[in-house]
Order: sequence, then C-alpha cells, then structure tokens
Amino acid sequence: MCAYIRALLFSMNKFFLYFLLLSTAVVFTHCSDYNKVLKSTDVDLKFRKAIEYYDSSECYKSLPLLEELIGLTRGTQRAEDVYYYYAKSHYCVKDYYLANYYFKSFAKTFSNSARAEECLFLAAMCSYQLSPSYSLDQRDTRNAIDEFQLFLDKYPQSNLRDSANQMVETLSFKMERKSYDVATQYVKTEKYKAAVQALKQFTKDYPDSRYKEEALYLIVRSNYDYAVGSIEARKLERFRATSESYLTFAAAFPDSGWLKEAETYFLKSSDRIEALLHPTVE
Repeated sequence: MCAYIRALLFSMNKFFLYFLLLSTAVVFTHCSDYNKVLKSTDVDLKFRKAIEYYDSSECYKSLPLLEELIGLTRGTQRAEDVYYYYAKSHYCVKDYYLANYYFKSFAKTFSNSARAEECLFLAAMCSYQLSPSYSLDQRDTRNAIDEFQLFLDKYPQSNLRDSANQMVETLSFKMERKSYDVATQYVKTEKYKAAVQALKQFTKDYPDSRYKEEALYLIVRSNYDYAVGSIEARKLERFRATSESYLTFAAAFPDSGWLKEAETYFLKSSDRIEALLHPTVE
C-alpha cells in the first residue's frame, strides 16, 4: 500500500512539474511572439495585433504598438483608426487623465468622423471617473459637468444624451452635498456668521435641494446663537435677523419637524428685542 502511495505521489509530482514547465513555455512563447510584433516593421501586422490585444482586454500590450503607429500612420487613412484605439486603450487601462486628453484631441482632429461624438462623450466619462467622493476637492467634478454640457450642446440629439444628463445629475448632487457639508461645518465649529452666509448662499445656489428645509432651520439657529454672543450694540439687529429667518423658514415649511424648535428661537428673540427696545428702568 505504501509503495502504491509513493508511486502515486511520484506520478503527481511529475505531472505538476510537467504542467509548470508547459505553463512557463507558453508564457515565454507569448512573450516571444509579442516581442516579435514590437520589433516588426510591418505596419499592418502591428495594427492587426494591436486591435487583437485591445479586443482581448490586453490593452497594456496594445498601447506601445498604437503609440508607435501614430507616427507611422500620420497623414494616412489609417491614422483615424490608430488614434481612436489609442485613446480607448488608455481608457481600458484606466489612465483617465491621458484618455481624456486623447479623446478630446480625437474629437478636435477628426471632427467630421462618425466617432467624434462618442469620443467627446468618453472624454467627459473620463472626468466622471476621476470625480472623487463629495468630501474631497471637486475640481474634477466641475470639469466633468462642463464636459458633459459641452457634449450636450454639440450633440443635442445624440442617443447618449440621456446618459449624459444622468451623469450631470449625479455629479451636480455631489457638488450640492459638498456645498452643504461646508456650510454645516461652520455650524459645528460655532462660526455662526460664516454659517449664516454659507447656508444662505447654499439655498440660493440650490433652491430645490433636499437639504433646503434643514438649511433654513440652521439659519434660524445660527442667527440666534450669533446674536446671543454679540456685543450689546449689535444684538438688536441680530435678534431681528433671527426673527426674519424664522418667518422665512415657517412660510416655506409650515409642517417641518424643526418648526417647534425654530419657534423657540423666534420667541426668545422677540423677548430680547422687546427688552432692548424698552429696557426696564430701575
């Protein structure tokens, strides 16, 4: 029995070694074949293999070939195809900065091409992919919105317009959320003057925001806390600002869950205004 097991293990080890050698040979063969393509002076072969690599999602292999072919095919009928796949290969390997550049360059260089529309859309998609979480800097988000808008202006009847509009909506909400978080951060850090200014600007920039109700409530609260901490000479105007902000909030959201608390700030402000206008003489 032990002899049988030893023979079996020996056989399995031989099989594993054979498999390892075969796999290594295949890898080296592929590498050798790829190096031959790289060194070849046959433009047709390079282009054909570059497309094969791209279609097989081996875009890291297609990129060096296409990069060389850009120079070799400039001014020829094949130049458009080469440039198109070069841009798409960058997108394939998720190099969105370079892909964005080459897609826009394609749309400009080959403006009459049937692919120009797709490339302008994909350029915007690159910026969409680069757009970070709403908590981070939103420069790439703004770029993406601008690029989708450029696409929609240029191709208003495009079959991709619904996708573009959906992307703009997603990106715009990210900008909205970022703006709101910045404003509420002032409330959390008790910078009430800045909070009021930022929250007012937010409601102006995003009048239909899902955060508008809370923003108007926070304006009331921030105005009250700002008034309480003010010097005596400025208290009257700031308690009045609290009252005015409450009336705005109550008119906009008469059924708000924050209305009762906001009313408390309003009543306290009214009492303080009355006391400031008619101080008790002792």
